[in-house]
Amino acid sequence: MTRVAVTGGSGKLGRAVVAELLAHGYDVVVLDRQRAPQHDPRAAFLSIDLTDYGQVAEALTAVDDRYSSIDAVAHLAAIPAPGILTNSATFANNVPSSYNVFAAAQAAGIDNIVWASSETVLGLPFLQSPPPSFPVDEEYTVRPQSTYSLGKALEEEMARHFTRWNPSLKLIGLRFSNVMEPADYAAFPAFADDPASRAWNAWGYIDARDGAQAVRLALESTLTGFEAFIIASADTVLEAPSAELAARFFPDVPFTRDVYGTETLLSIDKAKRMLWYSPRHSWRDEVAGTPGANETPRAGGVTTP
Repeated sequence: MTRVAVTGGSGKLGRAVVAELLAHGYDVVVLDRQRAPQHDPRAAFLSIDLTDYGQVAEALTAVDDRYSSIDAVAHLAAIPAPGILTNSATFANNVPSSYNVFAAAQAAGIDNIVWASSETVLGLPFLQSPPPSFPVDEEYTVRPQSTYSLGKALEEEMARHFTRWNPSLKLIGLRFSNVMEPADYAAFPAFADDPASRAWNAWGYIDARDGAQAVRLALESTLTGFEAFIIASADTVLEAPSAELAARFFPDVPFTRDVYGTETLLSIDKAKRMLWYSPRHSWRDEVAGTPGANETPRAGGVTTP
């Protein structure tokens, strides 16, 4: 049984990742400041300050009476968005924590690391900085627009060099869209009243359970080196056709391929191709009266202009 350390395992995405890993037979150690009220007792818990390299180095090697080694790391801990703390406080927490995890894992001989990057490196908010094309993909240079996003971009650059130094290392950055749980979906129908309010990320989201699936698949991948993947749900947060929304709010952004119905404008093609990622959950499944999210594209559907 592989032992995975999950930093930030008490958070929204972290709890889903812990549940996913436990369900697939992994031994899990949660590394976080506080234990979640819903903490699964099958997972060990260790309170830690990730900005302290010494604590991280110890946690990724052995802790008396708890465990003797760690095989892989899912690094999810961070101030999760801009505007929660001051810019400098956000940077001072997130970037050093990620460096500490990357460096301590390498020192401990751990060569399997997956961590939470962010959709924000794609240039969010898009209304201020439109993407070069739709669907948005991983093929253009990151363009952070906030201190939070700058930190994520720097983490990706660090990952490139850590893997350059150690060719056997795997560092996969998952650019998660806006993480949602089923309890959040009751608010989704109201987004139709103001579509512009969700244009900042092209109406994207990720169900925490599918985000957890992506983490597990990335951990299980045989890839080496650095890779970044957009991780989003298969659909948008609205019932309006995606191509029509893009034409309305981003009339100058071209399409590189057809987009059908409510298909996401945040391309998950690379994650599907290289990680075998396949979203299983949609807000439409949780809210009565909405059509299915994952209809097969068919003739007569709404496509790109």
